Amino acid sequence: MTVIDKPHLDREHVLDLLGHMIRIRKFEDKCAELYTQQKIRGFLHLYDGEEAIAAGVIPALRAADRIVATYREHGQALVRGVPMTTVMAEMYGKAEGCSGGRGGSMHLFDAETEFYGGNAIVGGGLPLAGGLALADRMRGDDRVTVCFFGDGAVAEGEFHETLNLAELWDLPVLFICENNGYAMGTAIGRYESQTDIRAKAAAYNITSETVDGMDVVEVEAATRKALKAIRETGRPIFLECNTYRFRAHSMFDAQLYREKAEVETWREQGPIVRFQTWLLENGLIHEEDVSQIEARVDTEIAEAVAFAEAGSWEPVADLTKHVLGPQPAPVAPAQPSGETVEMTYREAVKQAIRDAMIRDDRVFLMGEDVGAYGGCYAVSKGLMDEFGEDRIRDTPLSESGFTGAGIGAAAAGMRPIVELMTVNFSLLALDQIMNTAATIRHMSGGQFGVPLVIRMATGAGKQLAAQHSHSLEGWYAHIPGLKVLTPATVEDARGMLWTALEDPDPVLIFENVMLYNRTGMIDTAAGPVDISRAAVRREGSDVSLITYGGSLFKTLEAADALEADGISAEVIDLRSLRPLDDATIMASVAKTRRAVIVDEGWRSGSLAGEISARIMEQAFWSLDGPVGRVCAVEVPIPYPKHLEDASIPQVPGIIAAAKAQLGR
Repeated sequence: MTVIDKPHLDREHVLDLLGHMIRIRKFEDKCAELYTQQKIRGFLHLYDGEEAIAAGVIPALRAADRIVATYREHGQALVRGVPMTTVMAEMYGKAEGCSGGRGGSMHLFDAETEFYGGNAIVGGGLPLAGGLALADRMRGDDRVTVCFFGDGAVAEGEFHETLNLAELWDLPVLFICENNGYAMGTAIGRYESQTDIRAKAAAYNITSETVDGMDVVEVEAATRKALKAIRETGRPIFLECNTYRFRAHSMFDAQLYREKAEVETWREQGPIVRFQTWLLENGLIHEEDVSQIEARVDTEIAEAVAFAEAGSWEPVADLTKHVLGPQPAPVAPAQPSGETVEMTYREAVKQAIRDAMIRDDRVFLMGEDVGAYGGCYAVSKGLMDEFGEDRIRDTPLSESGFTGAGIGAAAAGMRPIVELMTVNFSLLALDQIMNTAATIRHMSGGQFGVPLVIRMATGAGKQLAAQHSHSLEGWYAHIPGLKVLTPATVEDARGMLWTALEDPDPVLIFENVMLYNRTGMIDTAAGPVDISRAAVRREGSDVSLITYGGSLFKTLEAADALEADGISAEVIDLRSLRPLDDATIMASVAKTRRAVIVDEGWRSGSLAGEISARIMEQAFWSLDGPVGRVCAVEVPIPYPKHLEDASIPQVPGIIAAAKAQLGR
């Protein structure tokens, strides 16, 4: 793709601009036709009327620059150079599609052209773009990330969080707001108190400009100026491109919210009509040039449709493909040195982070108060002095924004550790964790992965009341595409992070707040540990006590008390909640013939319920009685200590549940 420093309207260039726009328009017309024939299904969002933006922005980019788009991204993909054949095949859902048929219309991905996909979540791509740019900034790479989004996204928190981060951290992002005047069916004046979107970006001290998005030359000129400035300064720039979509929001939309006359008025000043008329009137092109473009595009579209029609459906046997990346070989246990030291859980986590930072320049830590403050639980105290503010990175209180930035940085090849101060704060980042981190590999057909680690404090016991005492790890263990770890020992607290950072997939590590001050002995040569297997922490023959995280030591204490009563309890530390190690669980149950699951989460819809169901499915005929559960009482966690203790599993309750298994 030829890059021109400034707009130069010679014959070759204007034909190129016009060709891009006609190509987009005709492709979208064909997609609309195929939708009515039920060849394309799901949501279909067309780009008719907005062609000047993609045509004016994307050809100005370099091959190494990155693009993050929205669900209306066909035009961006085509102009970027994603082959029309593979785009059309993706619209059909065929295996030959640019995303392997996994994404469809809203999720076009193409690693070869640095096209990081459409995003069906309004505003959801903004943090990803910020993270891609963060990776480039940290490595000193000369790239720009362009992020397209609609006017509706400016009402989302992720818009504001990302713009703040971009200016705060000098991220090389070109933000392109395609303001078509409607967020689905609601006109901008009905959902925005401030309709000057450029002013919103300017409020974050970002250089901002409003552009006529129906004028391809004006869009191109503004883009080239912006790209030049970003490459010189490394700072973000914001372009609001005022445009209009001629078709409905999607093909499901009856479009009852605007008058036909309004649409026709805009059509009369559409980007293709305006540019083509101007070129013809000024003799820069001739009618036969337009005819040749249209004939060439018609041929290309016919070939793309034929390619899609002839494409293959991915076999059902491949259904679970690309949920996770290529799995690394099992970790070989480190050779013990024979010398051990006593260490707190907190110090073990800190040393794990420190070791990772020394071992791999791609690793960095970011989160709320991880730097100057030293971390809410003092885990990262002193690390900023050692590694600097770039790699121990304090963030604003914007969980979705900085978690999404971590996702983007990981997708760009970095190895971020994102710390969410407490598990309840993670709910503010749930969109990014579930809709981007957990899905991008699958939706892109394996082209992009997110080797990210997210750490968070979890659990009750500190008298932090109902909003800071959640145990939500079971919720996250429900989501395909994630791995969920619950280290309980100092060895796991130190070694699991090492292994997680080498994993190709997003790994969530839940650190129970009641463990930070707990001490344990650890070998001075301790290294990475397996993150896919449960551990038998205590052998037994009468009942299996299955638990994880903060409940492990309560369960071990209960097992000691049971032994005094002549009951031999085996204690299983799950360690990993996703994937669950069914083999270790079933082997224990087959031996003891009884099971009790200890889970600090609430009983309804709990992880304990899932494990119980698996035991019933796989080991029912080994059981001498129903599986028991000791879970949190179904109340928001109270503040008073005696009520808090009563609301979560404690040793007496575990002992009672185990004895009930033996009828005692």
